Amino acid sequence: MPFLSTDADLLARLRSDLSSADFTVDRLGSADAWGAAAGAALFRGERVAARRALLRSVDRDPSLRPAATLALAFVLGVPQPADDLAEALPTLGVDGAEALGLVERRPGGEVAALVDLRPYAFVDAAGEASWWITSDLGELALGGALREDHVLGVGGASATLAGLMTPGTVDRALDLGTGCGIQALHVARHARHVVATDISRRALEFAAFNAALNLVDGIEFRLGSLFEPVAGETFDHVVSNPPFVITPRAPGVPEYEYRDGGMVGDDLVASVVAQVGAHLAPGGVAQLLGNWETGGAGAAAGKRGAYSVADWASRGDVPLDVWVVEREVQDPAAYAETWIRDGGTRPGTDDFERLYEAWLGDFEARGVVEVGFGYVTLRRPPGGGAVPLVRTERLLGGLGSNDVGLGAHLAATLDAVDVLRGLDDAALLATRLTVAGDVTEERHYWPGNDDPTVITLVQGGGFARRVDSGTALSALVGACDGELSVGAIVGALAHLLEADEAALTAELLPQVRELVTTGMLRA
Repeated sequence: MPFLSTDADLLARLRSDLSSADFTVDRLGSADAWGAAAGAALFRGERVAARRALLRSVDRDPSLRPAATLALAFVLGVPQPADDLAEALPTLGVDGAEALGLVERRPGGEVAALVDLRPYAFVDAAGEASWWITSDLGELALGGALREDHVLGVGGASATLAGLMTPGTVDRALDLGTGCGIQALHVARHARHVVATDISRRALEFAAFNAALNLVDGIEFRLGSLFEPVAGETFDHVVSNPPFVITPRAPGVPEYEYRDGGMVGDDLVASVVAQVGAHLAPGGVAQLLGNWETGGAGAAAGKRGAYSVADWASRGDVPLDVWVVEREVQDPAAYAETWIRDGGTRPGTDDFERLYEAWLGDFEARGVVEVGFGYVTLRRPPGGGAVPLVRTERLLGGLGSNDVGLGAHLAATLDAVDVLRGLDDAALLATRLTVAGDVTEERHYWPGNDDPTVITLVQGGGFARRVDSGTALSALVGACDGELSVGAIVGALAHLLEADEAALTAELLPQVRELVTTGMLRA
């Protein structure tokens, strides 16, 4: 029996009440509500500061009471007096919230949330938008370890994947392992039809509820593992935040459905990468997050970290462009600590020590020395016969605000790859290029010297790359204003620098191709 109702009338009342309460990201994150400091504490998994800030804010401004009551109940997991919740949900009421499966009554006249319900705001190629997203209550609200069929809400990784989505209207899209449905909702903004799959019935219920609550149409929900529910089908866009966390296959280790795919090591991500090509239409793009292992010896000796992704893609029958961006690496101990805490088990407990032993024992037995995290862009080239792109970059620094909104940059890079595929060296030399407006140059000098010792080209947008340059490359980039061809610029530089033109051309052309690929030069 479903635990959440999608009754249209009740959902309409809920939407009206949430809007009237101004239950929004801006309202809760403002200094009038819990503010930046309490919000940061909440992000670290501590709710006391946020609870105290909310109560103080209501004392200062009673108009905040509805939003504060909803935040206390559904975000912080603090049971609320029935009268207070009824005041915050005046058209839905406590009975309506109970009928939707959102709350339960407690002895003593209190009402407790059964789900996490919070506002979510974002900006994408279609503009600004906001939703309300439900998921299972987290560790902060539960005060203990999560259930193994826990359905995760919107976290940093899922927000990053949403920001990486390449823009452009497509006919069919697939969200593989939809969880609470956040990626399906995002991709529905540019896809005419979306199929969202998950192995968890509970996850599909949350995803369907979130789509109905936010009036997002065109999503079809299917139950099943990986690509089984879409056998024989192809899509123009595939997105996936799969259960990629590397988990020991040992007794007593929780197998959380939202993060554990039930395979050994990084085999789950390898399986997705190897199979996705068969489900991409020509020109179709797949985007996913993942972990990958680096091996030292033993069973993991052949594991090459981020460079393994190209190996996995080659196992499929369809040639794919492969672009891997590694954002973070951890040693086995740090990785184990991260994910044991993520499951709600606190350091210093017997359970934490037991799980820590299991994780480190698994990595040691298999010879794993490092675990990387990042994102993968795969594309089925639109034309046959093209040599696939294989690009692996280590741009460390972890997830951050720079990763949000990168979808347009990823799409532009793929377009640049296609342009360069059609240009041999002679055609590239005949091309007029322009330098991107976000490119600047840094020069460093030894005291008293007129010639720079270090020249660096700096990208302001995209991945904010820093490219070591030389006098010739820097001069070429500076001269790229769309007036002269690359060949004319190289010829002039050879004369100015008294260099052999053929040798200078051979040196500069690969660098020019790289700068065009990354968007620092534009064709």
